[in-house]
Amino acid sequence: MSMQMKCNFSTRVLPLILLAVALSIPAFSQSTATSPAPDPKSVPVVDGGIGTCSADFTVNDANGAPVYAAKIKVHIAYGFMYLHKLDLEVGTNADGKARFTGIPDRVKHGLYFEASEGDRTAEAFDDPATTCKNQFTVVLRRKP
Repeated sequence: MSMQMKCNFSTRVLPLILLAVALSIPAFSQSTATSPAPDPKSVPVVDGGIGTCSADFTVNDANGAPVYAAKIKVHIAYGFMYLHKLDLEVGTNADGKARFTGIPDRVKHGLYFEASEGDRTAEAFDDPATTCKNQFTVVLRRKP
């Protein structure tokens, strides 16, 4: 009698479990396929969340054309004895624009921004204590 119970369980319940798993797979794959593409004209913003200052960037090439997908990086030392560290990075949009917000107004040695795309780079420096909301236009040039 117990052998008959085992056979009924495996022949009835196992197919139901397999059916439930098979039906749930398309639900997971559809959720990622319907996400909207980002707007290439909206300005990418990275919020450091540690202050009220900001830095707006426009990245151009040597001919003055905007550079899409250039990366801009900054390292921030802040807080008591400047022991807290924060590294931020943002990419530019189709107009070569990007923005950092939430930057502290007191940093140890100012902020050194580095923009790059491929083998081209540019640099910018800011002291948020003197210019809390700054705008930069940087020109990418090939590394020497």
